[in-house]
Amino acid sequence: MMNQSIPRHPVKRIAAIDLGTNSFHALIVDIFSDGSFYTVDKLKEMVLLAEKGLGDRLSDEAMDRGIDALEKIKVLAEHQQAESILAYATSAIREAENGGDFIQRAIDEVGVKINAIPGRIEAELIGLAVQHGVQMPDRPALIMDVGGGSVEFIIADQEKFYHLSSKKLGVARMTANFISHDPITKSEIDVLNNQYKNQLTDVAEAFAHHRSDVLIGSSGTMENIALMIAHRNNKTPNLTVNELEFTASEFFEFYDETIKLNEKKRAKLKGLDEKRVKLLPAGLVLVHYILKQFAIKRVKISSQALREGIVLRYIKKELSEGIRMQLEENPRRRSVLELVHKCDWHEDHSRHVAELAKNLFDELFDQLKLEEGDRELLEFAAWMHDIGYHISHRKHHKHALYIINNADLMGFKEEEIDVMANVARYHRRSTPKSRHPHYKKLDKSVKERVKKLSALLRVADGLDRSHYQNVRSFDLTIHDKSINLTLNTEADPNLEIWGAMRKRALFEEITGKELTITG
Repeated sequence: MMNQSIPRHPVKRIAAIDLGTNSFHALIVDIFSDGSFYTVDKLKEMVLLAEKGLGDRLSDEAMDRGIDALEKIKVLAEHQQAESILAYATSAIREAENGGDFIQRAIDEVGVKINAIPGRIEAELIGLAVQHGVQMPDRPALIMDVGGGSVEFIIADQEKFYHLSSKKLGVARMTANFISHDPITKSEIDVLNNQYKNQLTDVAEAFAHHRSDVLIGSSGTMENIALMIAHRNNKTPNLTVNELEFTASEFFEFYDETIKLNEKKRAKLKGLDEKRVKLLPAGLVLVHYILKQFAIKRVKISSQALREGIVLRYIKKELSEGIRMQLEENPRRRSVLELVHKCDWHEDHSRHVAELAKNLFDELFDQLKLEEGDRELLEFAAWMHDIGYHISHRKHHKHALYIINNADLMGFKEEEIDVMANVARYHRRSTPKSRHPHYKKLDKSVKERVKKLSALLRVADGLDRSHYQNVRSFDLTIHDKSINLTLNTEADPNLEIWGAMRKRALFEEITGKELTITG
């Protein structure tokens, strides 16, 4: 189990840089004494190291773009007072004849030491990040990270890796080597598919032993494809692409429409980065091949990739055993804990309210026709309901909604984040109203879930009005026209009864019964 004592202050701030073929990604994080980390800042710089193809050498222009990007990242890291900079180079720099020259320039001109890692280590770091960032299926799943120079394939569950490999199939490499027409021709698609077939035999063999109908995709190409499909279906995510999903059939429909577009028309697609317009066909053909050949039914996105893997490796390898987090912890729970302790949460109160709310949930599960998965969301909303104090006491319930919506919580679908954010927001003051913009945009079924869970949280929060956990337990009795709570308390229960009764209106609305509370 995770240590229940949550630290308040970071022990170190580091910057992690993924020097990819298409772009350099920097992540600045605070690391806490339990080994968790919290993102302070991030930066992406498009460098297009393989703009003229992945030949034997990096062009002078490409190296200059890379050095300029590193200088910007270094300035950001220094501004944020990062104590260490960890820079990892991938395919383009690793393979280039003059990659060593670029690494030396980075040392001499920027003061950043670059580690050029082999492909298998790159795959392992990506796998660590995905395990950390998304809710992994019970069975091993195929993970595919589509970069510019290489594509990493990982087969993993939450606990271990079953396959790790890196293939020279990146979208910039394949575009430069095999695509010369716009739009891409059928013969060029056939050539690409033959390349995939020839290079992926070991991946196919490993997959045959660990079959899954889920593909987890990471990095820019996969994120862009997911965003374009979301736009096509009028389901654009407002918060994060993490856990964003699409089905194989949705992809195939999108593919059929998009693969025949020329560059000018592709540039108009919503969700596609401007500098990925030329590279999109190679990415589409690769995803199409994988979904068809491996009989994948569903794809979901991990927003965490190599840069987060660099941080996780640092935590596991560099920090002492005594301050290392149990990284195998459920990513949803871990992500929420990372957020609340960053916000100086009222831990004893929030955990106690969560337990009371879950007990109400269990007692009223059949009565309210609740959904099993919402029990966890209610618990997390209870943990987070007071984090708005981090901004201000006044309107802290609204601040909580803002923080939760913008916290990049890992392992959750956007709808689940909406539920938690709104439930936390409605723990006090106004009940859900159609005029409230964040509530108004929800689907009807989600609004009902928010109302039910908010009603339970309001009463549970009232039952710890003193913040001293006076209510140890309660007995709930359902009558024809009323629901009675009989409290077991450590001291006089009057304050807790008053606290819960003043917040009972929504509870009575969703149950259709009067609430009575006795000590």
